[in-house]
Formats: sequence, structure tokens, C-alpha cells
Amino acid sequence: MQPGYTCQRCLSTLGRAINAGSITRRVRSGGHGFTSRRQHTQASNRITALPSQQKRAVSTAEASPSEGLDQSVNFNAPADLEPSPERVLLRPNNLFHSFSNSPSPHIRRRAAFMKSHAYCPHPNHRQTRIATSPHDPEARKTTSQAVQPPSHVKFECPDCGLPVYCSEDHWMDDYEHHSEICDTLRQANEDDHDLRSGRLFPEFRFAGPQIEEIIPNMTNWDTLLYTREFDAINADQGMRQVTRLLTYPLTIGSVIHELSPYNIRSGGRLTVEGLKSLSALRYTLHPDRDGAGPGWSGLRPRPPPVRIFILGARAESSLPRSTWLQLSYLFPRATFHLIFIGPESMANRDAEFPLPERTPSNPFGGLVEDLISNEMKITTFVDYYHTMHKANYFQPFDPYFDCFMLFHPGLGHPASSHEWEETLPQLLETKVPIICTGYTEWDMQRDKEWVEEKMKGEVDVLMTAGENRFRSLRWDLNDLDPGDLSCGNWGVWAFRGKRYETQMR
Repeated sequence: MQPGYTCQRCLSTLGRAINAGSITRRVRSGGHGFTSRRQHTQASNRITALPSQQKRAVSTAEASPSEGLDQSVNFNAPADLEPSPERVLLRPNNLFHSFSNSPSPHIRRRAAFMKSHAYCPHPNHRQTRIATSPHDPEARKTTSQAVQPPSHVKFECPDCGLPVYCSEDHWMDDYEHHSEICDTLRQANEDDHDLRSGRLFPEFRFAGPQIEEIIPNMTNWDTLLYTREFDAINADQGMRQVTRLLTYPLTIGSVIHELSPYNIRSGGRLTVEGLKSLSALRYTLHPDRDGAGPGWSGLRPRPPPVRIFILGARAESSLPRSTWLQLSYLFPRATFHLIFIGPESMANRDAEFPLPERTPSNPFGGLVEDLISNEMKITTFVDYYHTMHKANYFQPFDPYFDCFMLFHPGLGHPASSHEWEETLPQLLETKVPIICTGYTEWDMQRDKEWVEEKMKGEVDVLMTAGENRFRSLRWDLNDLDPGDLSCGNWGVWAFRGKRYETQMR
């Protein structure tokens, strides 16, 4: 049954009216706490709840769904949405600071880390490692001039504020090369300081569900946020911050939605095999109306949820759950089960989520968050996918209900490709779509070539590799190499195991 609809403007008005008081909601309690409303402040997300219970509502795979149905919890909302002058540390016109002299202790620690681990990219230094791409600064250190020993970065560029060279002489000598990325480095510097400026982030107040008659326009970020009734984001910096979060759910939604900008027309990047696979998935995601509605007379049987397996999960598994709900809002008549799998899927989250014990009924210690909404459930496994696949834990797979998602997997990266050699054949034998993203064009093409080389033609390309329309607009720094800039989900492509069709003669 779908809930009643209230337009976003009315919700905003109601929200401002009740912010001075407290909000009381009735929630269902799980085995480890209860659902709490997330509030974005600075770089992290605060959960406002009772002092005695600060964890998000979760349950193990063996928890009973009927436990604690009558608990009520009071949520205290902030009394004022306007930033106070005492709280703001950095003003919008005062965000540029060198990392070593930053007002933020966190950024100063990052500067110390860079100076202790990052090496000067000047071509006069000898290589410290094998270059991983033609754009790697280490690739420039192969000439006869590379006679000086490696040296850590010590000098901070006055234009971008980052430690980028070992000395001012090397910075001046190589300034022509550095100027290619200097402006982007300065932008990343200001974005990092903005996250720790102490201001409130109204752009993180996401839109809620809509009536089905409002059709999202998935041409680009601007059209999607407008048709989804997000509050207007007038600053480029705010747009970069919000797309850094929303790129994960909307990258998935932009590929599997029936109004996807990727199509089979010329330049649409979708292949014939891709149309076949995604049409099956879209048949489940966009079902016909069945007369369902509120009340007993509107009860109708619902199909199983669409399972999206997110393999090698890292930062995306710790995103605010309100961010992942944006995926379900694009499909008002479908339900989702997000399954995060990977050894780093719970990194730095032990205080928030203690992992359950492995039992016969929950052999892989799955952590289930089933109180997020009626349309979405999230399960996290701290394990390798190939281990669970061998145990037939998720079988059978159905192209109408299943999909794999790989965010920046590093399939062809020398440091991580060996971890995927056993997993990739198992993914291909399921014959369901596999969507893959990359940090840069080179990273994406390297993954694609590695898959084609390892599988020897046993792969059907569903969507050709190219720039993701819903990539993050923010550039991220690599503290081990400040000159190595990357962009979240810059590119996207899709493939699956090759299907053979029998023909009658």
C-alpha cells in the first residue's frame, strides 16, 4: 500500500513549523536499537535519538519481525535552522587555506600525512613504484634525468595550498605541468574546508516520495533534481557536495529506469543485448497498476523485491540511508533489497553496528536493516562474494529480479585484480546485468580490457563505456599522491555472461 502524498513545499513548511518542538514517531524496534532521523552536519551525519540508544535500527538475519511493535521514541529537532554566528568557523569567502595552516585539525593531520608519505612528482627523481597509467606522475620519471633519490613533498603551492613538490625550485621548474591541475586542486581544497566549515548544509535535505504522475527527467543533474522537487541549490560548491552522495543511488537508477538517458538509439550507448537484459529488469521495476491502495480492499500481493548486489562495498555501504532511499523514490511501485558484500563493507563502523555472531540460521553474519522504509531493506555481509556463491547462499538468480553493481572495483588494477579472478566467472554464470563504474576514463577502460582478456569472449557488453551523466561533480584527493585526482563514478558501463540461443533449422 502506498502512503498518502504531500508535496515537497508543504513538507518544507510543516518541517519549519515543528522544528522548534519535538517529533514523536512510532517505530518498530529491531534487535539492536531503532530507526532514528539522520541530520547532516559538517562532514559526518549525526543521529538524534534518546541518549540510551544511539544506534540505527537493525536486526540479524534470525531476528523476529514481531519484536517490540509498540515502542514510541521522541526525536528532538533543532530549534533553529539558521546558522548561528558563533558556530560558523569559515565563511564562504574564506574557504581557501593551505593544508598545513588550516583551521581544521583534521586537514592539518592530512597535510602531515601527505608530507610523510607522498613523493615529489618532478621528473628528476627516480621512480618509487611502477606507473599504473600514462597519466601517473611516476611515468614521467623514466628519462636519463631521473638521477636524484625520491623525496617527500614538503613545499605547498601558494595557488592550491597543497604539498605537491619537495622544494620551491622543483615547483617552479615543473610549474607548467602543475598548472594543468592546480585550479582543480584548489577547488578540492575549498570543498574539503567547506565540509568542515561549521555551516549547516541545507542541500543535504533531500526530497521525499512523489506521486507517480510526476515523471523524473533523467537528462542530467539539474533536470533530475528539479523534477524530483529538491530545494534549489544555487551554489556550485553545494552542488558538488550533494552529488558526491547522490551519485551512488542515482547511477544505479539512471541505468535500470525505463526513462534512462542510456538507450539503443545512435549515441545512446545501450546495445541490443543490453536492451534485452534491462527490459526484463524494468518489467519488474515498473509493473502495471493492480488496484492496490489504502485499506483492506486495496491489499494486493506484491512481487519479491529487486535484489541489487553491491560487491566490494566500501564507503557506499556507510552512506546515510536517506541517500539510498532516493533510489526507491524513482520506482514507486517496486521494492528493493540492497546487499552490500565485501571485507571492507563495515570498516570503521563497529561502534555503530556490532556485527552479529555467525549461527546456523545466519552463517555469514548478515546485518539486516529492515526498518528503513516499506520499500527498501539493506543487508551487509563482511565477506567475499565468491565464498558465499560457493555455498549457494543467494541462488537462484533471476534476470527479472537481480542485478550486480560494482562501484570502482579496480578489476584491472595490479593491486586488486587477483581478488576478482575467482569472483568474475561466478558473476558471469548468473547471466544477470553487471553495472560497473570507474574513477577516471583510464581506470574504466583498464577494467573493461581486463574483463575481456580474462573471459576470452564469454562476455556480452550491455552498455558501452563512457562518462556517467550522474557522476560526482566533486574531485577527490589522494593523500598518497596529491596530484592524483579522481571523481566518484566518473564513468559507467555494463556487461553480463554471454548467452547462447538455440536456433531451429
